[in-house]
Amino acid sequence: MTLDQTVERPARPTRYLRFAAFRSAAARAVVALDVRTDRPDDFQGALSGRASGDVQLLTIAGDAHSVHRTPSLIAKNPQHYLKFTVLEQGSGTIVQDGGENRLAAGDMTVSDTGRPYSIVCGDDTRISVVMFPKKMLALPGPVIARAAATPLDSASGIGALVRPYISSLAQQACDFEPHTLHRLSQNALALVSTLLESHGGSPVVAGTQETLLHRVLEYVDEHLAEPELSPGMIAAAHFVSVRYLHLLFSDRGTTVSTIIRNRRLERCYDELLNPLHAARSVSSIAFDNGFVDPAHFSRTFRAHFGVAPSSLRRRRP
Repeated sequence: MTLDQTVERPARPTRYLRFAAFRSAAARAVVALDVRTDRPDDFQGALSGRASGDVQLLTIAGDAHSVHRTPSLIAKNPQHYLKFTVLEQGSGTIVQDGGENRLAAGDMTVSDTGRPYSIVCGDDTRISVVMFPKKMLALPGPVIARAAATPLDSASGIGALVRPYISSLAQQACDFEPHTLHRLSQNALALVSTLLESHGGSPVVAGTQETLLHRVLEYVDEHLAEPELSPGMIAAAHFVSVRYLHLLFSDRGTTVSTIIRNRRLERCYDELLNPLHAARSVSSIAFDNGFVDPAHFSRTFRAHFGVAPSSLRRRRP
């Protein structure tokens, strides 16, 4: 279950819960999780969050506990998200893909909800989390795999920029207007993507598949308004075969058509929230972003975000 995309929720924990309530809230926050503690009778914890489009922002605090994304939960609820975590306070351990690493206050890490993982938190732990569908980054599998369940440097380089941004965004999300929060959330994705690409000292090299991928994504963004945008059009513009283009994205767990559709939906979401576009109709925004059928757009938008485009606009402050 995802958090509501428009309701105002405090981004910082304000009310502590007993274990049963905390366990229920954590198990339903974005992806299904099994939550455990050795001291259920005197446990206190808090979880709150806010969603913006496909991006989920959470803050979690509590006594010693552990969360587990088990094979059975993945089979029943195959939600493929990347969970980027900043350990603000306390200590913990993260386990995924056979790796186990200790985390201290200030550490950052990422986990892939499409594969089993566990996070064990000590007493008085507080974390900030940003979660988003894995396919939004379109990063190669090895890039994500080498960063999973490892402490990411937050003291220097890109990490020193990412940590305070993610922490501030998660903790202050309730203070922003929906349109502003959406823009800031997209910036968070760009920062996380850059950090993961640079992890391990292997930045993107010109001439690689990653360079072509970035060029393709830029081309898609520049031509979203054109209804005829298609894999064939994109392949021709980059002098590659359609088959090769499909392979480029299938290696990253997505498809060309999915990327086009999702980026169109994200742009529509942004414009529906933007006060500068208040005078434009929902249909006009859909047409200007490459959709040709208002009814189809409305169904697709609702299926993707869980809210109708007209309802999203009505709830805008």
